[in-house]
Amino acid sequence: MHIHQNISLKPYNTFGIDVKAKHFVSVESLNDLKSVLSLTEHPKKLILGGGSNILLTKDFDGLVIINKIKGIEVISEDENFVFVKSNAGENWHDFVLWCIHNNFGGIENLSLIPGNVGTAPIQNIGAYGVELKDVFESCEAISIDSKKLHKFTKSDCQFGYRNSIFKQHAKGKFIITNVTFKLTKSNHKLNINYGTIASELENRGINEPSIADISDAVIRIRNSKLPDPKEIGNSGSFFKNPVIPKKQFNALSKNFKDIPSYPVSEENVKVPAGWLIEKSGFKGKTFGNYGVHKKQALVLVNYGGACGSDIVNLSKLIQKTIKRLFGITIEAEVNII
Repeated sequence: MHIHQNISLKPYNTFGIDVKAKHFVSVESLNDLKSVLSLTEHPKKLILGGGSNILLTKDFDGLVIINKIKGIEVISEDENFVFVKSNAGENWHDFVLWCIHNNFGGIENLSLIPGNVGTAPIQNIGAYGVELKDVFESCEAISIDSKKLHKFTKSDCQFGYRNSIFKQHAKGKFIITNVTFKLTKSNHKLNINYGTIASELENRGINEPSIADISDAVIRIRNSKLPDPKEIGNSGSFFKNPVIPKKQFNALSKNFKDIPSYPVSEENVKVPAGWLIEKSGFKGKTFGNYGVHKKQALVLVNYGGACGSDIVNLSKLIQKTIKRLFGITIEAEVNII
């Protein structure tokens, strides 16, 4: 374990923003992490996992810690369920594929989401009708102050839409070290009614899909819509889908008859932020070396050489425009630092 100086963070964030860390270290064990957190000469610390849900806007005048703690194990199982623990440094999509290979169901709809396992609970990642909280059992996280390990149950995490305690009261106070999932071994609960999964399966002649079939369908759909961060800098969906009162939606639908929605409760509906952005004229729009992706309006992109502040300013322009046109406030899903 060696602490480096003045290291570019461009390879460590999927937006490909070229900012520098004054000090930099990668950790591959819990003991390494505890040792690094105990370094009093580096009071200012930033933890990076897969760098997929973060927008860096300036150099970091402190110690950047890259979490590379890996390992997957089965904790317990019976005929129907299995409890699998993954360390935080495992790549999320690789973990999903490992589960599918072992016929463990529940996260196949979350295929190809960028990032690491340790950051998944922070965001309560979700896609195609499934969220992390649906399969979450618990996680362990180390306190940055006390260096003690704490266990968080599902209720402790206070999961919400792309939200958790780790983005609220516990923000910046803990580092997730491992996550335990409750997955199915048989009688998998398949979710194919969200987005175009059903039509993708139908086009391939699959009438009785397996969890692997659903994963493959999700991968095909995502690849057709979303840019590969290795080719075009991005963090996936930049904005949350806003939830608005039905009364407001009904008023909007009089002027925008094609506005889509998904029920949330008896009083509220969710409106796709991508639709709002596209309707506002931003889809595919470029501003020099950054812009909005041509196939998916939710995705802001760095075509190469853009600054984090460029992306931030674009996001604010989009938010302001949508507020003016629709009276709807959309929030960033990405953590801006």
